[in-house]
Amino acid sequence: MNDERELMVLPLVVRLERAAPPERADALEAAAMAVLGVLADPGEWSEELHAWQATGRIRKVVRRARGAEWTRVLALPGRTVAHRTAEVRVHPPIPLDGWPKDLSRLQVSGTDLADTADPGPAVPPVLWENPALEMTAGKAMAQAGHAAQLAWWSCGPAERADWIARGLAVSVRTSPSQEHFDKLAAGGLPVVRDAGFTEIAPGSCTFVAELTT
Repeated sequence: MNDERELMVLPLVVRLERAAPPERADALEAAAMAVLGVLADPGEWSEELHAWQATGRIRKVVRRARGAEWTRVLALPGRTVAHRTAEVRVHPPIPLDGWPKDLSRLQVSGTDLADTADPGPAVPPVLWENPALEMTAGKAMAQAGHAAQLAWWSCGPAERADWIARGLAVSVRTSPSQEHFDKLAAGGLPVVRDAGFTEIAPGSCTFVAELTT
């Protein structure tokens, strides 16, 4: 499936109310957990998930919704992850050119979230963000989802079962230094290299997944 018209994407929608936007770390973690939930239990989406992964790509698109938009999103097939201050809804994979109307009308821009408080110590598994890159929260949410997926694929059955038992919990943090990130990225861990569709240069290393510390 090399034709762009056949490319499948996994839609993620973050709830972004003006009066109470989520913390950035919470939104990224919720996105990663939403992706993990689908991988761990595809349920009625097994066929769509297989078609999406069969393209050889794991593209994800994040959009935002508020108010009535969010209500319409909830009426569509999907699953919602509520994680601290964040709510993220994941929908079954769809063709790039086959978005439902209530998803296609949502905006991509405007996901410049921030952490107003220290997110606290990272608890493994940890998805480390490259401190050298400037990404909107929406872009970073998609990249965190990629990192979570690569981490899941790298796990054996026992590791996956343990992760499921812990509620598919994951920490997402910006790496404390470029040296720290580069060392992890060179250490054989799952690394996300961006395709370069938006915001950053193709091949950029955006996230590295550290399953244990």
